[in-house]
Amino acid sequence: MSFSKHVILGNGRFPTNAIPLQILHNATTIICCDGAADSLLAHGIIPTIIIGDMDSISIKTKTKFQEKIIVNTSQETNDQTKAVEWAISQGLQDVVILGSTGLREDHAIGNIALLLDYAKQVSVCSVSDYGIFTPIFTSQEFESFVGQQVSLFCITPETKFNSNNLKYPLQDLQLTSWWMGTLNESLSNSFQLQFENGKVIVFQAFELKRSN
Repeated sequence: MSFSKHVILGNGRFPTNAIPLQILHNATTIICCDGAADSLLAHGIIPTIIIGDMDSISIKTKTKFQEKIIVNTSQETNDQTKAVEWAISQGLQDVVILGSTGLREDHAIGNIALLLDYAKQVSVCSVSDYGIFTPIFTSQEFESFVGQQVSLFCITPETKFNSNNLKYPLQDLQLTSWWMGTLNESLSNSFQLQFENGKVIVFQAFELKRSN
């Protein structure tokens, strides 16, 4: 699976998994959300831009990279959204978000839900240490592997889903609660979701994990 070279690094837990770390090291653009710049510099990587209200960045980093800082003190949205909006203003057509989860759960849920807003303007996904979150609005086929853990989070409960190559098939199923689409499993090197006019976030785990 290929990823964008344009990365937004959130101020959640810094990546430790080899996949998001490789994305970060291969990036040509790294947009840091405020204090994420401190974590990035601690790993020897220089940010392209640092954006946010500057309430969590160290004075040392703020001083050293003052020419890279864009101060946005708006309280109407969060730093992740400010970074996405900057990327769009620069003509970037695809971005991958790292570091948006791993600390406070309320921040993580909010950041993941915002993917559906971003996807109206830019191709986007969020990659954690455990997998990939992808927002979609209509039918789509996904690259996968046998046994890959798959979860669907739908915020349009009226949408009806069908599927191919999932262990627990969806047959005109409405996902009226967030838990209903979770803990499914791919049966092949791809799976398909069929639906219209929905708002869905698909999670694909990196590794095969089975409970005892």
